[in-house]
Amino acid sequence: MAFKKKINSKAQDDKNSGFGANASSYGGRFVTKSGNANVRKTGIGFFEGISWYHTMLTIPRWKFFFIILSFYFLVNCAFASIYVLIGVEHLRGISAVSALDKFGQAFFFSIQTYTTVGYGHISPSGFLASFVASVEALFGLLSFAIATGLFYGRFSQPRAHIVFSENAIIAPYQDKTALMLRLAPYKNANLTEAEAKVTLGLHVEENGKMVNKFYQLKLELEKVNALTLSWTLVHPITEDSPLYKLTADDIKNTIGEVIVFIKLFDDMYSTTVVKRTSYTFDEVVYGAKYLPMFTRSEDENKTILHIDKLNLFEKVSL
Repeated sequence: MAFKKKINSKAQDDKNSGFGANASSYGGRFVTKSGNANVRKTGIGFFEGISWYHTMLTIPRWKFFFIILSFYFLVNCAFASIYVLIGVEHLRGISAVSALDKFGQAFFFSIQTYTTVGYGHISPSGFLASFVASVEALFGLLSFAIATGLFYGRFSQPRAHIVFSENAIIAPYQDKTALMLRLAPYKNANLTEAEAKVTLGLHVEENGKMVNKFYQLKLELEKVNALTLSWTLVHPITEDSPLYKLTADDIKNTIGEVIVFIKLFDDMYSTTVVKRTSYTFDEVVYGAKYLPMFTRSEDENKTILHIDKLNLFEKVSL
């Protein structure tokens, strides 16, 4: 039986989701766990399709430092090779016999020129060596200016410092059930005016072909004034919900995804920040409830938020 027949007819699908309706053209999930669109662009040149500034701001820290150090090493190797080709005799102060020693001293002279340190015991002589050294000094100044901008951009970039639970759950809620997922701030940032939107994407059969259907899930609470503790987003599964009367087997055998969008205001940066993630139906646990993740301190003067308990839940029967 096609899954389309089990969707609640009272649920209104969303035409403005931003995702295509043709299911046969989609591969994998709509949104990655990190919140990026699961799309790879082709048909354009490699360098034209990459924003190097955005890439350098968003890549992992170890990759960023690896690129900076590799660029620093390779540039100095290139200029050292040029000095060797010109002739190290045009660099006053070099006393090397072997080719390796000549390259090594030219390499460290290149570093001194590139960083504009200039210790002084080696200096260029002749027009060609002096010209290369002047070009390298200018290139070094420009390179360090760019690197400084990237360091500052990574350090000062506003980010939504919140973390989502690894799983969403179908849990008891009042006299019904509800789809729930949990999030919490994990740094000493003041986040206010938090707003959440949750979209359900389903891979269903319609008129003999598979299509993507999207539904805005109504939340028990869509906004909170301040996000200081954990926040459990609750979608009550009522008669108007697209999840109404879906069983554990339906969820297990259906291609579906819960897309989460969070918007907050960060007092420190005085700007709005956003965070996204998604849960495929494989990551939705049917019949569970979250365990508490904040407690009172021993002296009863503070509330302790246990970030390590964000993903903890226990199985329950529905």
